[in-house]
Amino acid sequence: MLRALDIRDMLIIDRLELDFQPGLNVLTGETGAGKSILLDSLGFVLGWRGRAELVRQGADQGEVTAVFDLPKDHAARTVLAEAGIEAGDELILRRVNTVSGRKTAWVNDRRVSGEVLRALSDVLVELHGQHDDRGLLDPKGHRTMLDAFAGAEAAIAATRQAWAGRREARKMLARAQEQIAGLRAEEEYLRHAVAELDTLDPQPGEEAELDALRRRMQGAERVRGDIARAHQVIAGEGAEGLVADAMRWLDGAVEAAEGRLDGPIEALTRALDALGEAETGIRDALDGMEFDPRSLEAAEERLFAIRGLARKHEVMPDELAEFADGLRQRLKALDASEGDMADLEAAVARADADYDAAAGALRALRIEAGERLSLAMARELAPLKLERAVFEVDLAAAEPGPEGHDEVTFRVATNPGAPAGPLSRIASGGELSRFLLALKVCLTGDSAGLTLIFDEIDRGLGGATANAVGRRLARLADGAQVLVVTHSPQVAALGGHHWRVEKAVSRRDEGEVTISRVVPLDTAARIDEIARMLAGDTVTDAARGAAKVLLEGADAA
Repeated sequence: MLRALDIRDMLIIDRLELDFQPGLNVLTGETGAGKSILLDSLGFVLGWRGRAELVRQGADQGEVTAVFDLPKDHAARTVLAEAGIEAGDELILRRVNTVSGRKTAWVNDRRVSGEVLRALSDVLVELHGQHDDRGLLDPKGHRTMLDAFAGAEAAIAATRQAWAGRREARKMLARAQEQIAGLRAEEEYLRHAVAELDTLDPQPGEEAELDALRRRMQGAERVRGDIARAHQVIAGEGAEGLVADAMRWLDGAVEAAEGRLDGPIEALTRALDALGEAETGIRDALDGMEFDPRSLEAAEERLFAIRGLARKHEVMPDELAEFADGLRQRLKALDASEGDMADLEAAVARADADYDAAAGALRALRIEAGERLSLAMARELAPLKLERAVFEVDLAAAEPGPEGHDEVTFRVATNPGAPAGPLSRIASGGELSRFLLALKVCLTGDSAGLTLIFDEIDRGLGGATANAVGRRLARLADGAQVLVVTHSPQVAALGGHHWRVEKAVSRRDEGEVTISRVVPLDTAARIDEIARMLAGDTVTDAARGAAKVLLEGADAA
């Protein structure tokens, strides 16, 4: 609820403080007194786009402050949280406009952008008038209004959930299709590469082992001849045989030598043992270096094959086995893709069916609500002298989305037999005002927490029709807050709180200055103001009597 509005140096207002109340707040005054300036100032502090030059002549800057009560569950709290602004029970908006055109805004003493102001405006204030293009006339909001009227929250939640499931199922299918398409594009390569790797079957560490084996065999081939020649010199008829012959010859002469050969014979015995050990070791070495030349060829061929595949696939030789496993998995996925794709397609079909069912149920709810809204509008239009007009809710197919696949448009036909069309194109100014009021009365449930402002919505109306407009405004204000700028005495009489906007000429240093001010009216002043609205410039006793009758009728209602 808008509790207070403080305006300083805006257009022809120098200083104005207004305290608004719950219920129906009425502002009246002669044409040009400054009623529209109040709305311009309120729109300025709410971030609406309006007049370019708002600063009062002679002032350096203009300033507007608006104070709103903020219940615990008010939608403005969400906007404040997103902007990082702490919310209390009171919301204070302040905006300054300098002569140079610079605008600066604060919310609860926090500097904010115009975007934040406008986001708060959407949940704080709703303006309706003959040129209303923000609310009821905007087809983009008609579906939201109808859903609120229908009480479709649960159906919308179910449709959103089904939409999310549908989107996820389609995303998974698209991802799989993309993956399979990529695999199919390289299927020939995969099958050839896997077959080639399966045939070779490289193992981790094998390349290093083959390289070491190859080097050993190549080295053995070079030195084995020398070792064989050494073995030949030592064994058989070589050194070992000669030492053995020497031992036999010395054994025959040992007795005659009378002990002089014992030392040499012991030394030769040791030498013979050492030669035997050397011969055994050399023979073992020869046996160890003995290989089939075909083994070297086979080792080299496998080593070169492993290294060739590693270069081909741009991996290290030891990574070939892991690389082969990866290719096999991709090939396995490709081979299994037909079954996987069938499962994913079935999941998409189920998700589509779930969404269609949820959206269909939501559509049925909207159709039923549209019929109820049309009947409610017919009941409201008759007292507003629009009994021959027809209001209808048009549901057309739209692109599927999280809130169904319906496009909702409010359409009217003002004359029997005439084709229905959008509100803004079919209704004239006066008719449009009454249509908007009737629609707002029917949709009153979607205005929780909003301050409703009606700007001369009763223009051109009088008598019973103006009274019907006033009573509907009073009904909207029951338990809420409605601000009405009006020229209708019937509407003014129904107000719970009444202010008169008037102009006065003030003499100042710079000369005479026209100033607009707003005066709260007591009962006597209300009688005079409503009498002026009835009679014009000259207020007669008869006019005052008629004003009293209007006020008494409003109190009786």
